[in-house]
Amino acid sequence: MATGNGTLAGKVAIITGGGTGLGKMMALLMAKEGADIVVAARRIGAIEQTADEVREIGPRALAIPTDVTDPAQVNNLVERTLVEMGGLDILVNNAGIVRGQERRPLWEVTDEEWRIGIDTNLSGAFYCCRAAIKHFVDQGHGKIINIASGNGMRGNRGDFMYGTAKAGVINFTRVLATTFAQDNIQINCIAPGFVNVRELQPEPSTRGSFLTSDFIPVGRIGVPEDIGHLALFLASDASDYITGALFANDGGGLAGGVSPTGYAPVIAMEED
Repeated sequence: MATGNGTLAGKVAIITGGGTGLGKMMALLMAKEGADIVVAARRIGAIEQTADEVREIGPRALAIPTDVTDPAQVNNLVERTLVEMGGLDILVNNAGIVRGQERRPLWEVTDEEWRIGIDTNLSGAFYCCRAAIKHFVDQGHGKIINIASGNGMRGNRGDFMYGTAKAGVINFTRVLATTFAQDNIQINCIAPGFVNVRELQPEPSTRGSFLTSDFIPVGRIGVPEDIGHLALFLASDASDYITGALFANDGGGLAGGVSPTGYAPVIAMEED
């Protein structure tokens, strides 16, 4: 149950892609620390389920259907949050789509595939930050957590859309952090490796080899709590002196190096 003295008591958080997977876990963990939660994604059923679970914990919750590639919908998300929840303190840009890592010739990539990959994974974070950050400046504080990927730190063969977009998220985080550091807004980035959610698992044929290699030195696939607890720290006052940081939350994968073929293909699914 949430307590009145939790580390996020009195805070309001927006979490995009909050209907399933990492987003849902972050919503529930923040709720347990007292935050009121606004869950945003395209699928209303999934975010309503997350909102119901938040209310069972104790805090208030609001489910707002949102396509983060549409600036008007993103503006509505922030405006409704401010009006209906009475404020906004934390923004988690988690919405994304894991697609487009198949190794094929660049000339076979369509305009539509490129647009979807970049718009969802990079432009969506831009639209959300743009909509929220003026409010953060005016109130004198704010936390932004951008979810990137280990793919954004490597030039994996054929990963034209996803890896490129996530690399953009990483540098966008750094630019935001330096720009708004003196406004008491902390903006940081988490780059998960493989996680035990449907969007971020290796293909079954490669899973065993990755667990027994230096690619994941700790020897296990991550779980949503691994990402969620780091996000919880970055959303709290304990991280007030940290901004512009990139956290590779990947079981030591970045430290241990990569396999000769880079990241194995992941199952191509969407994170709301």
